[in-house]
Amino acid sequence: MSSRLIGVGVGPGDPELVTVKGVNALRAADVVVVPVMDSGERGRAEATVLHYVPEEKVVRVVFALNERTDRSRREAAWDAAGDRVAGLLAEHAAVAFATIGDPNVYSTFTYLAQTIVAAVPGTVVETVPGITAMQDLAARSGAVLTEGTEPLTLVPVTAGSAVLKEALAGPGTVVAYKFGRQAREVAEALRESGRTAGAVWGSALGLPEESIRPAADLDDAPLPYLSTLIAPPRRDGGRGGKL
Repeated sequence: MSSRLIGVGVGPGDPELVTVKGVNALRAADVVVVPVMDSGERGRAEATVLHYVPEEKVVRVVFALNERTDRSRREAAWDAAGDRVAGLLAEHAAVAFATIGDPNVYSTFTYLAQTIVAAVPGTVVETVPGITAMQDLAARSGAVLTEGTEPLTLVPVTAGSAVLKEALAGPGTVVAYKFGRQAREVAEALRESGRTAGAVWGSALGLPEESIRPAADLDDAPLPYLSTLIAPPRRDGGRGGKL
């Protein structure tokens, strides 16, 4: 019988935002893999998982989570993680991988699944959706993500500020992920596009160190890497004006 690798989205950090299906998948799996950086500190996914499964069921696997410049180091980390998870799949029928947010939205699980499919033919890969940071920030800040016919554009600022500026020049709401290290460039792009008013950013959502602020407060101060921005379009048409 084929082993199963299940990517489980555990939300942006608040353990109350894990879905019932996600909790059931974590508890039903033989082991739950959580990604950690090579420095070893406990990440959000692990902290969330430990609210629902015993620690002895959790397996910590090192990933170069934020490595973007040293490709060889990143590839080596993915290969090593793949080997570790392949070994677990040889021993267990169901291995869950917990990822913050959703496993199909900018998730490390994507790379792990590709590695496992190539290394362990026949492995069944499944995903359980999770609540994303943009949904949580919208709820906590009162920002409306979309109305009527508005499009929604999601960009990782790690791709460069030019990608963000292009998105801000278009219609609809723009959501920017992972912009903490480029906060100054993000503030500049918002001013240039006239999108500062009504925009909001947040980090550590649902955690004790949570911060949710108007984008007008952005300055040159460093922010957490996993900061999220919501920049809605101008909405002057009243109720239903975007239909």
